[in-house]
Amino acid sequence: MPNDLETLIDMGFPEKKARKALLKTNNGGVQAAMDWILEHGEEDDDKTEETEASSIEKEGADASAKSLTCDDCGKSFRSPSDAEAHAIRTKHANFSESTEEVRPLTKEEKEAQLARIQERLVSRRKERDEKEEQERKNKEKSRRHQGQDLLKAKQKFEEDEMKRIADQKRREREEDKRARQRVKDLIEQDKKARAAKAKKEDFSASADSNSVTAKPVVVEPPEKKEYAECRLQIRLTNGSALTHTFKATESLAAVRLFVEINRTDGEGPFSLMTTFPKKVFTDEDMEKPLTQLGLIPSAVLIVAKI
Repeated sequence: MPNDLETLIDMGFPEKKARKALLKTNNGGVQAAMDWILEHGEEDDDKTEETEASSIEKEGADASAKSLTCDDCGKSFRSPSDAEAHAIRTKHANFSESTEEVRPLTKEEKEAQLARIQERLVSRRKERDEKEEQERKNKEKSRRHQGQDLLKAKQKFEEDEMKRIADQKRREREEDKRARQRVKDLIEQDKKARAAKAKKEDFSASADSNSVTAKPVVVEPPEKKEYAECRLQIRLTNGSALTHTFKATESLAAVRLFVEINRTDGEGPFSLMTTFPKKVFTDEDMEKPLTQLGLIPSAVLIVAKI
């Protein structure tokens, strides 16, 4: 809130005159200062102004000048301070000296002038309040726009994150599906190879029994195929699966360690088992190689919580 000096300056009074009025009235308020200014408006503020006026007179000014007249609007003033206040208030810059004396203001004129000043002060305060209110509204509008922009950015980020997670899960499901299919294909190929081999052996045995001249036949055991690798699909408790290829000579403990490192179904003790045929592997089986446990060339292991 402006103080008395700022209020008087806003009303159009010179700062020197306003300070002097407040000093003369013992800081009695804006009203008392305005009354003093209106009563002593024709007085000079200090000796410096008298010196400047004397200098101007020496340069050729009319010594009989008793007032100043605004050339822009034609209004007369009794003192330079009044003319200065008029110039500040109206932005008029052209003044000339006049020999006509401006009579003192009557009580009614003083009251009318005071009323105009007060009305102008109220108008300026109203304009300032309206300007401050408009600035407040603009700031509030800007704050709301910023909040909406932040909300939109947050929503877009969340949508992009959800899409990324959905794409990742879809890729994981597709990879799991392909791994299951590869295991099924390997099992089917092994079944076909065994069936073809058994059929060939049956045909050879039948031909030998129908021969007229039977010759002693030395039945050699079928050649056992050696596998160097073992492909395992390990199903976790949460429905997901791990697929990995191990060396045929690795122990079942290596498979258990692989599960402990890569499992996604949480921590906790577990056991390994097969379903066809159903078998739960014990601690003694952990040191046996995969070839000895019947998991070659491929098999499906189930992780079961203990």
